[in-house]
Order: sequence, then structure tokens, then C-alpha cells
Amino acid sequence: MKFSTRRIGNTSLDVPTLGFGAAPLGGLFEKVDDTEASKVLSAAFDSGMTYIDTAPFYGFGRSERRVGDMLHGRNYVLSTKVGRLLNPGAAPDPAALGWPDALPFHPVYDYSYDGIIRSFEDSQQRLGLDRIDILYVHDIGSMTHGDENQYHFKNLAEGGCRALDELRSSGHVKAIGLGVNETQACLDALDIGEWDVFLLAGRYTLLEQEPVSGLLPKCSDRGVSIVVGGPFNSGILVGGDTWDYGAAPQRVRAKVKRLSDTCEEFDVPLPAAALQFPLGHDGVASVIPGLRNRRELSDTLGWVARAIPGEFWQELKIRDLLHPDAPTPSGSPFLEAMP
Repeated sequence: MKFSTRRIGNTSLDVPTLGFGAAPLGGLFEKVDDTEASKVLSAAFDSGMTYIDTAPFYGFGRSERRVGDMLHGRNYVLSTKVGRLLNPGAAPDPAALGWPDALPFHPVYDYSYDGIIRSFEDSQQRLGLDRIDILYVHDIGSMTHGDENQYHFKNLAEGGCRALDELRSSGHVKAIGLGVNETQACLDALDIGEWDVFLLAGRYTLLEQEPVSGLLPKCSDRGVSIVVGGPFNSGILVGGDTWDYGAAPQRVRAKVKRLSDTCEEFDVPLPAAALQFPLGHDGVASVIPGLRNRRELSDTLGWVARAIPGEFWQELKIRDLLHPDAPTPSGSPFLEAMP
């Protein structure tokens, strides 16, 4: 399958519009064995999903190790993250953090200059690769840190940003940004650094479009691209019952029911609409669902190839299910147009 590509910010880096989120390969919420992890990642790559996103936090190093093993000798685009160091010694209860099959390390937050440099170098070692293309600051923001966010954000502003700038200007990475689940963190970051891309998970989706009137215009003005993670909002848009990594509240379930009913009327699979919607915005460079097995990959490839009529998107706006200013895609936005 030939996916269309989009440019990351003002860099020379192009990414396929469909990428691979490798959090599940770290064993997010449930174990994934080595064989299936290798097969799904290799099959996704061979299908055209050549942009892979991982992080030290995913399985406390397990995802990076698996990703690095598969990418050897391939022409890839790779992003990983900084902000947590992995120190030796198992965490007291990794399953409580979402990683029941974690490697024997425990994460420690560090957004300082030295912490960013060390995290980058540690990731190179775990990946076993000499090239990382995009480096995201992981989980900065009050959603993760609460009252401690001011301390961490100060470390990022006073030291971490300088480390990221140096890694980019020296050519060690091609692009820098944030990898977060909250819009406000990106807005705050625009005041302290010159960024190329924000990986925003779960906040610009078929279910939620608040960034369309605030963050996205500001990013467009600054030349900052958006990569959309969590396009299924933790599962609620693909038949699950979780939202934001927990039980979905009634208001969310009610909106999903209305979205699902409209999809049925137009014979559009809800997951297909969820995957394709973000690419209606020119500022979105790629959508990266997290996949844990070949069945999920097969479903995803079918959904992205599905042509969705323009009347469907119009009806969602008429029913107040989409922000009135949210641009919508046409045709199959993931696929490269035929000459």
C-alpha cells in the first residue's frame, strides 16, 4: 500500500500519513510475545508504515529494543522520547503503571539538560541504531505531574530545551517536539522553544476537536506540525469501553453512540472515520494508531483504504458531532493520489 507523505514543520523530513505507534509492543496493559511483536511490526513496515514511534517508558525499554531489532538495515523514520531515565532495578508495581511485562528498570523523570542528553544516548544503546529522526519530550504537563509540573517545566525551559536544540543543530536528530496527552502543555511549550512537531495523543480526534480553534492555528503560524496519537481515544472509538486510559464516562459513551449511529446510516465503519478525520487538517502530518498484533494491523489497513463520502462529514457537523471549524478529509486521505 502506498501512503501519502507530509512534511514535518520546516524540516526536510517527510513521514507517511499512517505511522505505527509502538506502545503496545512494550506490553501496554497486556503482554505481547516477542514473535507476534516482530511479525506485526515487520508486516506494518512492509505495508508502508515506515514511521515508527516508541519511547523508553513503553515497557521500560522493551518497546525500544523490539523496534530497534526490526529496523536494522531498513529505511525508516523513527521517533523516541526523552524526559524519563530508566534506572536499574524493577519498579515496585509496573502493572499499576500499565506495563505488566516491563523490563527490570524503573523510570525517573528528568527534563534537565543532562537528563535529556543521557536519555537520548541511552535510547541509542537500547535501539542499537545510529539514527533517531524525531525526539519528543514525553509527558510534560500537569496531567502527568500535577503540582510538580512547574518544577519539571522549569528544568525543561532552563536546560532541556538547550539540549534539544543542540541535538538538532548538530544533526543528531532532524526534528524536536513534545509527546503529550494535553493541549495546554503544547501551548505552554510554544513560549519556551522552537519546535518542529507535537505528538498530541487523544486530543484531536473524531471525538474531541478543541485544539482546532487554539493550538492548531498557533502551530500553523509557527510552522509546527501535529502527529496525532491515540486516534481511537484509548479504544472507545474502536469498540472498546476505555477513554483516556480509564473507564469512559457516560457523556463520552453517549457521544460515541451518536457517532456510531451516524456511521451506520452512511455505512462507514466508526474506526475508519476516526482514523481518517485528523488528516482533514493540513497541519496534521501523520496519524499513528498503536497496534499489538496482525489482526489489528489488517483491520487498520482496511479502514484507511475506505472511501468516506463528503456528505458523512457534513452530517456530523449538522448533528453537532464535529466542531464547525474542523476541516474534513476527502476520498481516502492516507493513500497517495493516482497520477
